[in-house]
Amino acid sequence: MNKPETPIRHEAMRIGGEKVTTEKVIEVRYPYTDEVIGTVPAGDASHARRAFEIAAAYKPTLTRYERQQILHRTAEIIRDRKAEIAHWLTLELGICQQHALYEAGRSYDVFTFAGQLAIQDDGQIFSCDLTPHGKSRKIYTKREPVRAISAITPFNHPLNMVAHKIAPAIATNNCMVCKPTELTPLTAITLADILYEAGLPPEMFQVVTGMPADIGDEMITNEHIDIITFTGGVPVGKMIAHKAGYKRAALELGGNDPLIILNDLDDADLERAATIAVAGATGNSGQRCTAVKRILVQDSVADRFVPMVLEKAKAIRFGDPMDPDTQLGCVIHAQAAELFEKRVYMAADQGAKVLYDPGRKGALLPPIVVDQVPHDSELVMEETFGPIVPIVRVPDDDAEVMRISNSTAFGLSSGVCTNDFRRMQAFIEGLDVGTVNIWEQPGYRIEMSPFGGIKDSGNGVKEGVLEAMKFFTNVKTYSLPWP
Repeated sequence: MNKPETPIRHEAMRIGGEKVTTEKVIEVRYPYTDEVIGTVPAGDASHARRAFEIAAAYKPTLTRYERQQILHRTAEIIRDRKAEIAHWLTLELGICQQHALYEAGRSYDVFTFAGQLAIQDDGQIFSCDLTPHGKSRKIYTKREPVRAISAITPFNHPLNMVAHKIAPAIATNNCMVCKPTELTPLTAITLADILYEAGLPPEMFQVVTGMPADIGDEMITNEHIDIITFTGGVPVGKMIAHKAGYKRAALELGGNDPLIILNDLDDADLERAATIAVAGATGNSGQRCTAVKRILVQDSVADRFVPMVLEKAKAIRFGDPMDPDTQLGCVIHAQAAELFEKRVYMAADQGAKVLYDPGRKGALLPPIVVDQVPHDSELVMEETFGPIVPIVRVPDDDAEVMRISNSTAFGLSSGVCTNDFRRMQAFIEGLDVGTVNIWEQPGYRIEMSPFGGIKDSGNGVKEGVLEAMKFFTNVKTYSLPWP
């Protein structure tokens, strides 16, 4: 078992350009060994309050060109330090190096796209002489930043999820206070320092740390907050919606994303679908809101499809996250792994067949393949946030497949494997989700495209760089005489 060779990292909050510490600290642990690899301050409401005061008082004056340069420099620093960033991603999250490097690459894309969009003028012009009642005027729009944005981020993407919030904020000249989860806070602090190095005024991005009970309420109710952007679990998201009141909120919550395998596929197509299924279920240790959490395969092709999935799952090399050859590392902690394993065997008690389970060791959860999972079992009705590969056999009736797919409380993303264009159209129209990907994982997107869910997966507000830039601004309309 490889142990982290890096000394314990003792970090501070980043508030108004200062490094702020507290006597009490929160330990950050490496999931593979449960060793302490860092500490962050146990901040409280007073720290968040101070950060929001600073953010609201600061009026950014960066030109579009200056914003673009900061964003592009940030992307370049991330690219140049990719290995170091991935090292810490692996330490605090427990994912394998391969997945950590991929996340660093994705965040490069986020800052690059935001830099490209920052220089585009986003105003509109409306001529007013369009009707008999019109006048010789023109109406113009411009987008303006808000006072302060509160960003609350989850454990599963410690870099990319923060990037998706701060990059659009910079592009629109906004000030943001970020509270990363206490489970994986170190990477957010690293990103803050990279942004300052790239030239961002520290007032525009501050990082506070602490336990939710001590600091969380201030991140929602502070009087200076105009917008809350939250990614995380459903109960907390609904609590934020209740407490936020008049504040605008973007809530990106859980998912229970199906990959649907239809019966028009030949063996080569089924092989391709099996590759998508296993990769989608195990990427980032299954800790993605858009991971494949249910594989709905129609009965008439299931017997051919299941052995292909089993073969690919058995080929995954899982183990030490620090080993460059490891393809699957840990989940966030042993308690989570134990819960997901428990759900597998609860499903087995209902009639499911466990085809492959090499055995859990602490937070190290292997890719467990389960066939004939009842579609109403907890394993696939709740969000099982780990590398489980659950196969649900469904009838050769597309309408019934859609009904089963839509039967959970979630509505984030989905994937459909079919070669019949009419069926593609039907599923795009019939699935109650925010995204439908044909011949791709549910989570496929580019960092600029709209992303978000409905039902318990979110309040319908889309993320992605372009949509976030719109959401983070107020539209001002003005008009002028125009002969």
